[in-house]
Amino acid sequence: MNHLLVFGYGFTGPALARRMMADGWTVTAVVRSEATAAKALAHGVATVDVADRPGLVQALKTATAILITAPPTEAGCPGLNTLIPALAEANAFPDWIGYLSTTGVYGDREGRWVFEAGPLSARSIESARRVSAERDWRQVGRGMGLTVTAFRLPGIYGPGRSALDRVRDGTAHGIVKPGQVFSRIHVDDLAVGLAASIARPRAGASYNLCDDEPAPSHAVNAFAARLLGREPPPLVAFEDANLTDAARRFWSENKRVSNSLAKAELGWRPAYPTYREGLTAVLAAESGEDRP
Repeated sequence: MNHLLVFGYGFTGPALARRMMADGWTVTAVVRSEATAAKALAHGVATVDVADRPGLVQALKTATAILITAPPTEAGCPGLNTLIPALAEANAFPDWIGYLSTTGVYGDREGRWVFEAGPLSARSIESARRVSAERDWRQVGRGMGLTVTAFRLPGIYGPGRSALDRVRDGTAHGIVKPGQVFSRIHVDDLAVGLAASIARPRAGASYNLCDDEPAPSHAVNAFAARLLGREPPPLVAFEDANLTDAARRFWSENKRVSNSLAKAELGWRPAYPTYREGLTAVLAAESGEDRP
């Protein structure tokens, strides 16, 4: 039986777990807290504590695929630091290892399109750590004969985490910065892309997984407000917005992220090609309706 091991069972992990279990896979989540373990068990996912080395080694012996979602720290990628020694002990060689990175590795492109073969020029510590984690995973993959693939992701949204929530709680803004756009991806489209890569593993590959229409955040928030029957957030010029330093750094990067490679190599197509289809589906899911 095919077996997926997820290191970091947060937002993406459950979406991929649901998809793979529907195809007959078993799933194990590597967890750090009782709350995360309880969530995974409620989803029908087995768990192993990150500190349980014998349990982790045993789980890795049958792992067909491994997904790492946990972000890197100043000590590097926790998934790599934990899993590689355990993989060696288990003498395990899974068919696929997927590492979730960020489109932040590209830095600022002044609104131009970015592709996987382009240069990496991260502008924040967090994104620089992702660059290092990608490099470390590839080096380990080559050294151990493992098929490692990196996925560069923009903002991930879905039920419980979207512009709809920001409109509801009053944190959505109508900030306007001419020419500024952001890419995004619905969590279910992300899961489909990951599953497509699992079916077609390529060692050393990198894929941008994102929707087809980079868009201004104020347009996304306005559409979310209309779906909820509310007034959109008032427009405010970027220069007049009272942003934190972290938010200003986020807004300092402007790029259009291409998903053409994933489409060409994986046969992947987003079911929610723009924020409009995606947010409409999120609202339907949160309302208990069937998704389109």
